[in-house]
Amino acid sequence: MKYTPTAVKRDLRILGERFSQQRRLLSLTVTDVAQRAGVSPTTVSNLEQGKAVRTDSLLSIARVLQMADALVASCDPYSTDLGRLRANEQLPKRVRR
Repeated sequence: MKYTPTAVKRDLRILGERFSQQRRLLSLTVTDVAQRAGVSPTTVSNLEQGKAVRTDSLLSIARVLQMADALVASCDPYSTDLGRLRANEQLPKRVRR
């Protein structure tokens, strides 16, 4: 079994709780979400329990729960302090060591 750092486990648990809360706010069952997202009910349950799921499944479920846009927007590197400071710099094609 692959080792998962404690901080990642915590983040998965919090993410799962928030997905579960949103699903209940929308008055949807696990089965409803699974059908609309094109995944199995087990996948939805696993996500809500803080277990790792495939990224495409996570985003499909987020789209059904109306959370995908916020999730994608939160990954904008230019919304960070460092990103805003370096916004005018030319990014390298790749980073080498």
